[in-house]
Amino acid sequence: MNHLRRLIPYLRKYKRALFIGLVAVVLSNLFAMFIPLIIGSSINQLKQAVSSGRLLEDAALVLSTTFLSGFFSFMTRQTIIVTSRRIEYDLRNDFYSHIQKLSHSFFLNTPTGDLMAHATNDISAVRNVLGPGIMYSLDTITGFVMIVAIMLSIDIRLTLYSLIPLPFVSAGVYYIGKFVNRYFEGVQEQYSVLTARAQESIAGIRVVRSYVREDHETNQFKELSQDYLNRNLKLARIQSVLWPLMGILTGAATVIVLWRGGFDVIKNSLSLGTMVSFLIYLGMLTWPLIAFGWVVNIFQRGAASMGRLNKIIETVPEIKDDEETDPTIRELAGRISFRNVSFRFPSKEDCALRNINLEIEKGMTLAIVGRTGTGKSTVVNLIPRLFDCTSGEIMIDGHPIRKIPIDFLRRSIGYVQQETFLFSDTISNNIAFGVEIARPEEIEWAANISQIKKDVESFPRGFDTMVGERGITLSGGQKQRVGIARAIIRKPKILILDEALSAVDTYTEEEILRGLREVMKERTSIIISHRISTVKNADSIIVLDDGEITEIGTHDELVLKGGIYADLYNRQLLEEELQRM
Repeated sequence: MNHLRRLIPYLRKYKRALFIGLVAVVLSNLFAMFIPLIIGSSINQLKQAVSSGRLLEDAALVLSTTFLSGFFSFMTRQTIIVTSRRIEYDLRNDFYSHIQKLSHSFFLNTPTGDLMAHATNDISAVRNVLGPGIMYSLDTITGFVMIVAIMLSIDIRLTLYSLIPLPFVSAGVYYIGKFVNRYFEGVQEQYSVLTARAQESIAGIRVVRSYVREDHETNQFKELSQDYLNRNLKLARIQSVLWPLMGILTGAATVIVLWRGGFDVIKNSLSLGTMVSFLIYLGMLTWPLIAFGWVVNIFQRGAASMGRLNKIIETVPEIKDDEETDPTIRELAGRISFRNVSFRFPSKEDCALRNINLEIEKGMTLAIVGRTGTGKSTVVNLIPRLFDCTSGEIMIDGHPIRKIPIDFLRRSIGYVQQETFLFSDTISNNIAFGVEIARPEEIEWAANISQIKKDVESFPRGFDTMVGERGITLSGGQKQRVGIARAIIRKPKILILDEALSAVDTYTEEEILRGLREVMKERTSIIISHRISTVKNADSIIVLDDGEITEIGTHDELVLKGGIYADLYNRQLLEEELQRM
């Protein structure tokens, strides 16, 4: 239950509504308490010459108290249940906002489906604690106290007899509740696995169909779904014991009251009307006893779900603004320095980068080439602080990169990554994603430079064309060009193109590079490519091999050196020659 303490600030925010709900619960139970007394009094009057008018008055009194009890019960739900929905809204927004702030490494180790399960099932389970959990807890406690107090005022001995099963109820609920908590955690964990699998299979449906793996994926999903079903059935079996147990124990209390109270009525030490009132109160006590078990169940589930949420919420972003951050830095020119920079991924022992020393002047175009897996993308990932270097230091305009506010740093960078991600939205909104407001002419300008404008104009709805999930309706080259337009519309001080032209043909590549030359004149640009044609006009080219800079120079200088770059260049010349043949 300690996990639920994190909800206290949310409860404080709505303390006024919760207080009104508490008052409404008390008043609802208070008016309900009068009903058995009125009925008992009417039954006692039946032995005497009672008029029909008096009975009608009693009936009207029962109806009015029932109405008032129902009205305040309605108010209870309008305050506490509505508040729980608002807290659910706040909690879900805070959870999502926190996820947005987490470091890139967190998402490398956490499946998307797992996060989706947290944001849906787990938060809903927590909301049940804040809504029905709190409401029925208040209702159970106030109702139980009032009913027992009135029963004691009627007959202390008979009340004590009727409460004999109560300790067994508490023991049963406590014992079964431990199993409920354990099994519910298992259910939620399996739901995360199931959601992650479904999300992955649907996202990769084209690959699944290409390799004719539909049956395999279906069987995998069936196995996970069957496991989820089995865990739910185990939980249901445990819960199914709780309700009959409540019924048996409350039924035992009724039998005890009928046995002891019946003797008292026969001996005329207890009136029949009072006996009926007592039995009605005992029946009213049945709900608090049963609700007690249900509430414990809700709290057990909520605690398990909140524990899972807390693991995410308590995850501290590895990369964030801290006491080193200088908020006064609000302008960057784009001069970048790498000083003895090394980097190692947390899950690996070997360094991905070693002793990188590099000076990139403002307005300069730097190209990075090298074989696959040599650390090219890792170098540029350090600039917007998707990762922080393990040792050494990166400077921008003489400022240590850790001193620059993260939001401002990333707003100053236009980054086209290897895998272009497009949202299920219009082409224009995808291009304008990185800016607050984009005028149509700005969108067209960026699209024209990236050579996507002609393609877009051929679509029936032009820039208002929906691209589908992950841009599924566009080709790989079209997606890359939309990604380039998205980066340059920001007019960033630093432009990073990571294999941004790998899916376009050489003619389109030349057109894009021609348009980008004007854009890159005004900003620092870094281009990663395996094509020599893409990088040969760069001001400087570095060659990475096994995480180290092995060559640096212009295209002509590196070709003359006869090293890795020259080897890559000669191979591509040979490939082009073979294609022409």
